Amino acid sequence: MNRRRKNQTASNSPSTYKGGITIKSPEELEAMAKAGAIVGSALTLLKRSVEPGITTRELDNIAYKEILRCGAKPAFKGYQGFPGTICASVNEEIVHGIPGKRVLQEGDVIKMDCGATLDGFIGDAAVSVAVGGISQEAIDLMDATRTSLELGIQAAQPGNRIGDIGAAVQTYAEGKGYGVVREFVGHGIGRFLHEDPQVPNYGEPGKGQLLRAGMCIAIEPMLNIGDWHTRILDDQWTVVTQDGSLSSHFEHTIAITEEGPKILTGHS
Repeated sequence: MNRRRKNQTASNSPSTYKGGITIKSPEELEAMAKAGAIVGSALTLLKRSVEPGITTRELDNIAYKEILRCGAKPAFKGYQGFPGTICASVNEEIVHGIPGKRVLQEGDVIKMDCGATLDGFIGDAAVSVAVGGISQEAIDLMDATRTSLELGIQAAQPGNRIGDIGAAVQTYAEGKGYGVVREFVGHGIGRFLHEDPQVPNYGEPGKGQLLRAGMCIAIEPMLNIGDWHTRILDDQWTVVTQDGSLSSHFEHTIAITEEGPKILTGHS
């Protein structure tokens, strides 16, 4: 689940998170990995469940049951009043779509963002999935978003900076002609869903917060076929492309280690 950038209202609450970057101990990293594995399991099940005719609420129920089966709790449900276990965003919806009665149609692209809390630690990841056959334009967008995430993760090396991650995503995505969403960004993660630092999908190499072993962050590129600007629907949650163009979103929670970045939310 995304965080709004700093010059907008933060999506975490000062009453529950006091700020500051947390460095996890080896035991805490192990706990983060366990929470991340549950998110990965839920996303694997969700990807296999997507088909024309299924509703976003049915997908939400699948994730809810899987997270509970694994002994965890949904991290999003009730967060800031969000009603779902997953964010289910379709086509021009970028993020934070509320699961409901919407029936998926052949050719849609659905973004599913999922979080789970286990033993006080949180995992958070997202995927974009084709509903049946989709256009080549949509396939190319999803491939570019997935690759931009991989490049962002590769840049998350100890000794690098937050700007290196954003620059890796932005350079690749804009080189392909896509708009890179700026109003919503990745974030630190641990005992709270949204911790410091913020992790934009744009930036300058060598700028921003120093990356240190023991940090855990969620990197989550959001690319649009059209312009990068966004707007929020009347439900006060669903974020859509301002120009109505198709959007794609992928996310992983990673740990920064001395050996390099480690993905904690893998799925198949």
